[in-house]
Amino acid sequence: MKQALGTGVLCALGAGLLWGLVFVAPRMLPDYPPTLLAFGRYLAFGLIALPLAWRDRAALARLRAADWRMAFELALAGNILYYLCLASAIQLADAPLPTLIIGTLPVVIALLSNARDATLPWRSLLPALGLIGLGIGLVNQQELARLAPGAGRHYGLGVLFALGALLCWTWYPIRNARWLKQHATLGSSTWATAQGLATLPLALFGFVATLAVARPAGYALPFGPQPQRYLMLMLAMGLFASWLGTLLWNRASRLLPAALSGQLIVFETLAAFAYAFLWRAEMPALPALAGMALMLAGVVAAVWAVQRQRGV
Repeated sequence: MKQALGTGVLCALGAGLLWGLVFVAPRMLPDYPPTLLAFGRYLAFGLIALPLAWRDRAALARLRAADWRMAFELALAGNILYYLCLASAIQLADAPLPTLIIGTLPVVIALLSNARDATLPWRSLLPALGLIGLGIGLVNQQELARLAPGAGRHYGLGVLFALGALLCWTWYPIRNARWLKQHATLGSSTWATAQGLATLPLALFGFVATLAVARPAGYALPFGPQPQRYLMLMLAMGLFASWLGTLLWNRASRLLPAALSGQLIVFETLAAFAYAFLWRAEMPALPALAGMALMLAGVVAAVWAVQRQRGV
């Protein structure tokens, strides 16, 4: 039991470190529209899934029609729509406020998951969530100070996209975890590959449609003004953030209570902030460092609460 808890936490940590990469890509490719960032990432995910699907073809052949419908739903909401909204929010409103809004995910998901399933006593859950919430607020003091005044309608539109991303990424892990626990024989790797295959036609259609209809004026076909950087980043996000991150999160979702795994999305938030500071070659201020420490303390408190409940 204790080993399963530790393995689940480590899998969630790995997924968070990989998912944090997607917050940096829009800043590394500011000349690319959000549609091409989202569709490029998931086109790479789908193409990477093809050879993996051949290797795992026996397990994939056992999936039912209901499994494939769920894979398409998860691919559409948790992959395509989520990253379209996130990349749009970051480019329209800069990174600080979208990151703050998305950063509330650990608290929102944990509250919703526990309200539905009651897997942890509220007296054990709320202190950990309080530490995480306070940490998110402290970290974002430094980020919010970077906001440009008078951002106007673009800023407001960016906030709306960030809220859309929050909605998508709140639904995805809760629904994904429930499906995995309802289908105990479904392997984490098989399910990650199935989601990649489900994403492929959606991403291919979106990528081609964007190039045909909505590409920016003067955009160099097919891979834009920085093709080498674009291709490398899309492949890296497709392999690491999408396939491997999904695999690790599937494993964590199977091993951990939904309320705890929801809180562990805080690893994604921490990684996103850390990568942003590295990209800007900037040292976090003392409140940001204190906030990160509180977020980690919240994770420790949450894991301790699960250990106490399970008697391990």
